[in-house]
Amino acid sequence: MNSGGGFGLALGFGLTPTAVIQVTNLSSAVTSEQMRTLFSFLGEIEELRLYPPDNAPLAFSSKVCYVKFRDPSSVGVAQHLTNTVFIDRALIVVPCAEGKIPEESK
Repeated sequence: MNSGGGFGLALGFGLTPTAVIQVTNLSSAVTSEQMRTLFSFLGEIEELRLYPPDNAPLAFSSKVCYVKFRDPSSVGVAQHLTNTVFIDRALIVVPCAEGKIPEESK
């Protein structure tokens, strides 16, 4: 085991591991509260954004969620939820190299 804190290198993020994940392939029925509940078991959540938001006036076929954890080590744990069926779809969880949650327009 590398004790130099270099696990970020293996993930391709340089020396600083990211604390943000992107969750895709979400059911259109999912809410931000459901996502917060699911990921809060993996670590303390600093910020969570669901696009489009719960109060969006139009219906969408799928959603995307970004979660920023206080501890970057929660990202590695969260990735293990990839292919877990949540509501009616298998989640895809990937780290965000930028380390910040993008705006909805992006």
